[in-house]
Amino acid sequence: MLRMKDVYAVPDRHIRYTATKAFFGTKMTEGSSVHTHGVKMLSLVEKLEDLKAGLNTDTYIDVIVQSLPPSYDPFIVNYNMNGLEKSIHELINMLVQYEATTHKSKPAVLVGEASTSKAKGKGARRWKRKKGKGTAVTTTASTGGAPPAARRERAKRR
Repeated sequence: MLRMKDVYAVPDRHIRYTATKAFFGTKMTEGSSVHTHGVKMLSLVEKLEDLKAGLNTDTYIDVIVQSLPPSYDPFIVNYNMNGLEKSIHELINMLVQYEATTHKSKPAVLVGEASTSKAKGKGARRWKRKKGKGTAVTTTASTGGAPPAARRERAKRR
C-alpha cells in the first residue's frame, strides 16, 4: 500500500510550481475590488508558505504591489517613496482604504439628444447660368465662394 502512494502521489515540486505560477501570474483587473484581490493573493501567500517556497515577506509584498492595475500607481509611488514597511495584512488594509477614498462612484454624465440642422446660405448653391448670357452667377461652398476665373487669377498670383 505504501508503494501505491509513492507511485500516484503528486510531487510537492509540481504543487509548488503551480502555486508560484498562480501567485506571480495573478493581476487585478481594472474596476474589480482590491479587497477580493488582496484576499486571493493572501491565500496564495499562505499556500506558498505551507509549501516552503522560500520567498520572504518583501518579495510577497512586491509581487502584490506589482499585480495592481495602473489606477493604483499614485498609491504605489507613495508606498515606495515613503519606504513603508508593512505586513501583508496592513498593505491590503491600506489598499482597501485607498480604494474607498479614490475610487468612489463617479458622477453620472447626462447625455441629451443631439440636434441637427441643415446648412443655410451660400453653402448649398449650385452652378446656374443666366438665360441667354451663358455666364455663371453663383458658386459652391466647396470652391471658396469665388467663380472659377477669380480662383485662377488668385492661383497665378501665388
